[in-house]
Amino acid sequence: MKPDWDKLIAAYKGHASTLIADVDCTAGGKSLCEQVGVRGYPTIKHGDPNDLQDYKGGRDFAALKKFAEGLGPQCGPANLDLCDEAKKKQIEEFQALGKDKREEMIKSKEAEITKLEADFKAFVDGLQKSYTEANEKKDKDIEAVKGAGLGLLKSVHAHAKKGKSEL
Repeated sequence: MKPDWDKLIAAYKGHASTLIADVDCTAGGKSLCEQVGVRGYPTIKHGDPNDLQDYKGGRDFAALKKFAEGLGPQCGPANLDLCDEAKKKQIEEFQALGKDKREEMIKSKEAEITKLEADFKAFVDGLQKSYTEANEKKDKDIEAVKGAGLGLLKSVHAHAKKGKSEL
């Protein structure tokens, strides 16, 4: 994907309204990646810098270029003319809240997401523990079956078959 991404960056270099860029989330860009919710690599985000969305399309140049061609201004406080009535109403409600209330709500919603992610991680950790325990039990039980004479039983059976075919 990297060569196609670099080709897309070159194609959009200096574009008036579309920025195609990359960030190294393992080095200097780590704090930015955490801020915008990058959890795996490579991750492609698009949209309003304050509300980036995950890209879910193809990863080859043709798919990336087609998607980029459709990018442009989106509904938001700076582009109310692009919003439907429901979004305009929601923006007006958020604007009327005032700075402190909006910051409080943002922190609350981000805490809610953090809790959802922590709950999911705990769930996955539990699944991993259950899997490990079940796998160890299976291996132990297989060894017990083998230790109870399966190999010897197979040898006796093969020997008996061989003896009959020699007659």
